[in-house]
Amino acid sequence: MSHPNTWNENEQILHSLKDDILVTNVDGIILKVSEVTGKIYGVDSESLIGKSVYDLEAQGLFTPILTPMVVKENKKITFVQTTNKGKKLLVTGIPVYNEKGELYRVVSYSHDITELAEYKDFLITMEEEMHRVKTELDLLRSKQLHDAGIIANSEDMKKVIATALQLSEVDVNALILGESGVGKSLLAKFIHNKSHRSKGPFIEVNCGAIPDSLFEAELFGYEPGAFTGAHQKGKVGLIELSNKGTLFLDEIGELPLHHQVKVLKVIQEKQFYRVGGTKPINVDFRLISATNKDLKSAIQEKKFREDLYFRLNVVPVTIPPLRTRTEDIVPLIHLLLEQFEKKYNRSKKLDEAVIHHLLHYEWRGNVRELINIMERLVVISPSTLITVDQLPDHLKEDLSPSAPSLNAQTLKEIVEETEKQVLLKARKKYKTTVGMAKALGTSQPSIVRKMKKYQII
Repeated sequence: MSHPNTWNENEQILHSLKDDILVTNVDGIILKVSEVTGKIYGVDSESLIGKSVYDLEAQGLFTPILTPMVVKENKKITFVQTTNKGKKLLVTGIPVYNEKGELYRVVSYSHDITELAEYKDFLITMEEEMHRVKTELDLLRSKQLHDAGIIANSEDMKKVIATALQLSEVDVNALILGESGVGKSLLAKFIHNKSHRSKGPFIEVNCGAIPDSLFEAELFGYEPGAFTGAHQKGKVGLIELSNKGTLFLDEIGELPLHHQVKVLKVIQEKQFYRVGGTKPINVDFRLISATNKDLKSAIQEKKFREDLYFRLNVVPVTIPPLRTRTEDIVPLIHLLLEQFEKKYNRSKKLDEAVIHHLLHYEWRGNVRELINIMERLVVISPSTLITVDQLPDHLKEDLSPSAPSLNAQTLKEIVEETEKQVLLKARKKYKTTVGMAKALGTSQPSIVRKMKKYQII
């Protein structure tokens, strides 16, 4: 350092910096330091002048040392250094050359990253905790879906459930679309049960099942003596019963055109009159509709009102057909088997050949058809093991094109080859045996055992 009475521009600039700066020669002897340097290492800055970084490292002041690294590599070096106070410093060493191009000095500067290192550890811990919580939530959601009778292992169904959960948070009108039997009513009930209206009623109206002449009386109710045959006390309609809850209009595409305007009016105004009544009745319901019809085509054919369509179709949700949800079929089979075992107090097990047939069937009737088949198998099977013999003839014959051809193979060989292909696809998609087991509706040890059997590495 310069004498106190001598002013030196370079020295003043050096000490004006708030960073740790240290200059050594190629032998590691400290020539200059900033005032901040001593504070970082817990010593007086002046006491460092003339000392060797090798000696200071040996004394435990800091480690590792930068000078020999820069001398050896002859380039800029950056690494993390630890001080005797336990601080973490991000240290950078820069080579300085003389007029002959020879390495002359090593200038180093550092930044205290102790807090950053702590933040990093904290973030790692938080990420692990978030992963654990997410796993727990996934398991809880899976159990809730299972309890609701819904299986959503396929990506398409996961998207449907994600949308349904969003819908459950608000009272927006929703239109559930999909083929007959895919589970539109089940999804509507799921949305209701997850909503703030879950304590209220869930009123389901099958628009295609109510006789035309009784439609208004069923939907809006009627006053005493409103028409011949009317109950003397009158009747509360289905819309009024849905107050503070959810009104589910199933098969809305079957609603006759002349009734559509009346439904539109009550949706818009949340007010209606009973048949024969003169007093308006206000009602607070959340509306969910469903149809397997193409309403846009019906509008073109003048069979469905466009204004009603736009009222219903604020947020559409399309449930895919079962035949496209390969990952969901086996878990659904096991879920339904479990439910019907409890219902009929019977213990049943499915032969692997039965699962093979169920997996490759076309399922034109979707989940509803699968429910029907599973209930039938549980009821009619004379023994604990349900075999192919108990399957309906049309199901045994009508396999999808993806099913293996016979080619002189035994049934066992066909089943094993199919099982092997399913495992190979599942491993490629889910990576882990735990993920494979969850997707295929079986246990992880069973997956491991079968992979060993087919020598799948």
